[in-house]
Amino acid sequence: MERRNFLKKASATGLGLVAISSSFISCDETKEEKKVVVASTLETIKPLVIATWKTDLAVETAAAVLEKGGTALDAVEQGCRIEEANEKGQSVGKGGLPDRDGNVTLDACIMDEKGNYGAVLGVKNIKHVISVARKVMEDTPHVMLVGEGAEKFAVEKGFEREDLLTEASKKAWKEWKIKSEYKPIINIENHDTIGMLAIDKAGNISGACTTSGLAYKMAGRVGDSPIIGGGLFVDNEIGGASATGLGEEVLKTVGSFLIVELMRQGKTPQQACEEAIGRIVNKPGKDFKNFQVGYIAVNKKGETGAYSIHEWFSYNIYKNKENKNIKSDFFNKA
Repeated sequence: MERRNFLKKASATGLGLVAISSSFISCDETKEEKKVVVASTLETIKPLVIATWKTDLAVETAAAVLEKGGTALDAVEQGCRIEEANEKGQSVGKGGLPDRDGNVTLDACIMDEKGNYGAVLGVKNIKHVISVARKVMEDTPHVMLVGEGAEKFAVEKGFEREDLLTEASKKAWKEWKIKSEYKPIINIENHDTIGMLAIDKAGNISGACTTSGLAYKMAGRVGDSPIIGGGLFVDNEIGGASATGLGEEVLKTVGSFLIVELMRQGKTPQQACEEAIGRIVNKPGKDFKNFQVGYIAVNKKGETGAYSIHEWFSYNIYKNKENKNIKSDFFNKA
């Protein structure tokens, strides 16, 4: 193998040369076989947590699980539960803004390092749907339960029913009903999700996504958040990605799966997020000025990326024992 090809292949696989036999770099014609030592020059950044939007406490909670030696799966579940219980958020869990009929319906999915997946869609009266999704993954032969069936399953598993419509969300819904105009407001009604990815101390990646969906959606509407490859995708050999924003547009390009596949082809998480946004905005006739989509991603080395269509999408990241909120780069700078 020629030296330049050897170096090229080592670089392409994310490996660096620690030591190279002199037979590669000298003019010595000896036929004695030399040993080549190849090792990674980049250690995985771990533990690590990244989540959509300003979700400081959720990320802090997930990070605490990891620092104590917990799994990435436990971390993302516990982190997402924080937002599901945050009644002031109005976009996840209890207190979420309802559909046009005044019903709060929740969607969630979770995915572990083995590629296992569980999801619930259109669930009423159950706050911690991310934990119900995990129960679907671990305790059933299925990957997805919907509506009344998902609620019944949750109750059988010990989850308590409760009214998810808070007074604040009910008031907002009644005010909306006066005109009943549906026009999503970028970064407000499109801010509808917490997606979270984590790498634990063992280097394993898991992810979770939970939402109350778009405010004042049609009854029965489900977006990308609980759909594998849309709102979330994890491949433990490569990395993971999660989406937020207008789910219909994420689903049309299978955005999170696309990002992971782009990373498999050698793109960085940032490059992959940018290309995934490009797949949306560059479609002919696409009026992207009226909706928002944002992505986060992490690869196996702990490198991260984030990108959105419009300004003001942000994400929280925990690494090297620091939890920061970072404003994402974005496409529409006009």
